[in-house]
This record gives sequence, structure tokens and C-alpha cells, in this order.
Amino acid sequence: MQINIETYQNRPTRAEISLGRIRNNFEIVRSLTGPNVKIMAMVKSNAYGHGIRTMSETLLDAGAHYLGVAYLEEAVYLRKSGITAPILVCGAINTDQVEEFLEHDIEITSSSFDKSVAISEVAVRLGKTARVHLKIDTGMERIGVHWYNAERFIERTLELPGISVKGIFSHLARAESDREFTDTQVRRFGEIAAFMARRNVLPELVHLANSAGIIGSPGSHFNMVRPGIMLYGYNPFGYDPNHLFLGRKLQPAMTLKTKVSYFKVVPAGVGISYNHSYTTKSQTRIVTLPIGYGDGYSRFLSNRGEVAMRGKRYPVVGNVCMDQVMVDIGMDGTAYNGDDVLLFGEMNGSVIPLESLCDKIGTITYEFLCNISLRVPRIYVE
Repeated sequence: MQINIETYQNRPTRAEISLGRIRNNFEIVRSLTGPNVKIMAMVKSNAYGHGIRTMSETLLDAGAHYLGVAYLEEAVYLRKSGITAPILVCGAINTDQVEEFLEHDIEITSSSFDKSVAISEVAVRLGKTARVHLKIDTGMERIGVHWYNAERFIERTLELPGISVKGIFSHLARAESDREFTDTQVRRFGEIAAFMARRNVLPELVHLANSAGIIGSPGSHFNMVRPGIMLYGYNPFGYDPNHLFLGRKLQPAMTLKTKVSYFKVVPAGVGISYNHSYTTKSQTRIVTLPIGYGDGYSRFLSNRGEVAMRGKRYPVVGNVCMDQVMVDIGMDGTAYNGDDVLLFGEMNGSVIPLESLCDKIGTITYEFLCNISLRVPRIYVE
């Protein structure tokens, strides 16, 4: 889970994370949803690479009502770290895990009637009540009962002993790219909520909106939202550093940095790194950095990436290694061992948007952030 930075306190490669920016991004969510809508802060996958324990504590202090994770082990880790706030495991459960859910007071997703039955049986055997959120598939085709079969699923689950239905939810599939389909999902989900309301069984929590829904589809907010990537400073609709949300900007919280570890002058016509995928065109200066794909700096950035040092940008050259990267600073470039180097984020006036690296290699900010490995210490700053 979250790394102990003491182990790596002298490591030159580090991810600096601004807690002030996390709070700023949370306030944007609150301003877009209003005071009557609860906020489930998504902290799955080590809080999108930012550190699950510290992010959970920070977001709860900022006013989050719930925490959302993907797997039971994430929730148990938070409980063992002293987090007492409500936690929902949003993913499909293994029914063998139900007892542990109940032991640690973790809310459960039921995505089928068979799972509801398994939850009920364990709860009754233990003399406990399982708090359950019913997952309705409105068009994601991942987990959950299809919206057109949901009424029977809901009715049968409500009849089971040992279960308290705390919420119903679904997930938007194309909220950042297709408003028409998003509206269709909102309508489908709204019909299920209306069905439950007519029967006086509408649960306390009705939630659908992810970050893109929060920003672009107010009708998807219902009475709880589940922000993820926007909490960490990224707009799911694409990079726009000038986009204001009621006077505020989303601010990326993570800056990935390292330090120069080696410097050499290399003649013309010399191959760099594995398989010599880059050959120097003239005599030049090559700087080596102690970061690689083992840290989450993608191998696809070989001969594509850029870094910044001493206020200038320079290209990554040769294949990115597991633990090291080479940079060509040219004969006019200046670098010394120990100089700070920016991989993405902001440093001393230099900016390398993470989105620009993602565009180069055909990925998304979510994946890049989650791939920052646990051997990179997370350093928290205000």
C-alpha cells in the first residue's frame, strides 16, 4: 500500500505531492455538486498513485463523506491504518471474502442476486447486518445487473435477511466523450431510482457520477458523487490549464522529480542504451538519471520523452532502462551531478504536463499515475 518514505528518504527520485492542491481540487467538486450531495472520494489503486492512507486522511479532513476503493484489501488496509469513515468496495466481490467485509465494517457491492444470497447467508450465520450497495449496469457492460432486469434483482435482494441496502449505483461509460449516451445512462438509472421510490425502498445513497459526470453532466449527480481523477488535478475532458470551475483551476498534485546521477561527453556516431536505438549525431553531453520503467517511467517514452533541468527542456534518448534514463543536453547544455530534474509537473518555472507525456505514448493520466511504483517515495508538501 502506501510506502514508508523513511526507507527512501535520501533517494533522488521522488514524487512530491501537494496536499494544498488536493484540498483545492476537492473544493471544486464541492462547488460543482452543492451542499446536499455527498462525496465519495475514490482512493483505489493507492489513490491513483498518490498514497492511499495520506490521501484518505486529507480528503476526509477536507469533508469527504465516504471513501471508495476497488478491492477488499485496500479497505482492510485503511481500517488497519485507523480510518473509521464509511468505505465502499466498488468492485465485484469474491463471496469467500464476505466474512472479512463484515469483520472490518466495510460496505459491499452486490452485482448479482447470487452474490446477494451469499452475503445474506454469511451475515445471518455471523449474526450481523451487511451494508450493501446494489450495482446496476446502465451501459458499461462490466459488472452489475442490466437496468432492464434490475427491478426483480432489487425486490429479491430486499427480501433477504441480514442485508441492509444502503445504496444503489451505476457507472458512466462515456461521460467524457458522448453526451447523448451519458444522458441515456442517466435516464436508465433514474428510472430504477424512481421505481424504488414508488415502493418506498429507495436507499439512502444513489450514486452515478464519476469525475466526467460531475463536470459535464449535472443530472448524474443524484445524492452522492464519486470523484476520482479530478481530485488529483486532472480534467477527464482533456488538458486545459486555463479552465476555471467557479473561479478555481484543477491543480495536478503530483510532481515527479529526480536528480542527475552521471554526466559524460560522448563522441558522434555512438549508440546510447540498450540496442542502440539512438545514435549521437555529433559530439554531445549525455546525462544519466536514476529513474526507469521499474519506477513507472514508461519504456514507451524511449526517444520520445522530455525532461527539464536548469529551466530548459531536453530529450530522453535511447531506450528507457528499468532503473536509468539517458538525456541528451547537447554541447551547450549545462548539468551537474545532483541537479534536480523534472519528469512531469512543475518545478522552478518549468512545466511538463503529464498529459503531454501520455499523448506521446497513447495512454491516459490514470494509467501513468497508477504505474508510479512503490519504490518511488511520496513526499507530502503543503
